Amino acid sequence: MEPKPARVRILDAAHELMLTVGLARTTTKEIARAADCSEAALYKYFESKEELFVRVLAERLPRLTPLLAGLAAEPGQGTLEANLTGIARQAALFYEQSFPIAASLYAEPQLKRRHDDALRTLGAGPHRPIQDLDAYLRAEQALGRVRADADTFAAASLLLGACAQRAFAYDMTGTGERPPVDAFAARLARTLLGGISVAPTHA
Repeated sequence: MEPKPARVRILDAAHELMLTVGLARTTTKEIARAADCSEAALYKYFESKEELFVRVLAERLPRLTPLLAGLAAEPGQGTLEANLTGIARQAALFYEQSFPIAASLYAEPQLKRRHDDALRTLGAGPHRPIQDLDAYLRAEQALGRVRADADTFAAASLLLGACAQRAFAYDMTGTGERPPVDAFAARLARTLLGGISVAPTHA
């Protein structure tokens, strides 16, 4: 079997390290060692650890951003319920897998500030899915499938906030189990639709 390309090995190693030791404690030196390459080779593909983090989110975790971008680019496709259910499912899985990676940053405020600055420079950050979902809902609003008086930003914040909270809110329960993702996504979408859809049932 042919060895994996260096970029793939680096992303695989970064994903594994960020997941096991946390983003704050993962260094580019450790990533390069785990990927069996030099740090210089790593920097040929990625400018910084922050860029690596963004690429891990985009290429190794459930793909939330492309889903939102695709729906916003072609509103009116499918039903609102199916689209919102799909978004909620993908978002719940994305936050479930990204929360353990990023959580360690919140214990080190100075490092988090530097990381936030770098993400802003890269045009990334946790605010982006909210903006993208808001853009999709506004596009559907323009087509008349979302009520004209609906607050699309609030709706986007409610849906994604619930998905993000699912990632950590159940750790303290007796079993530590999260609500099953498919049923959770469907219930969330139906509830949100009750507040924003123009149709009395499902649009």
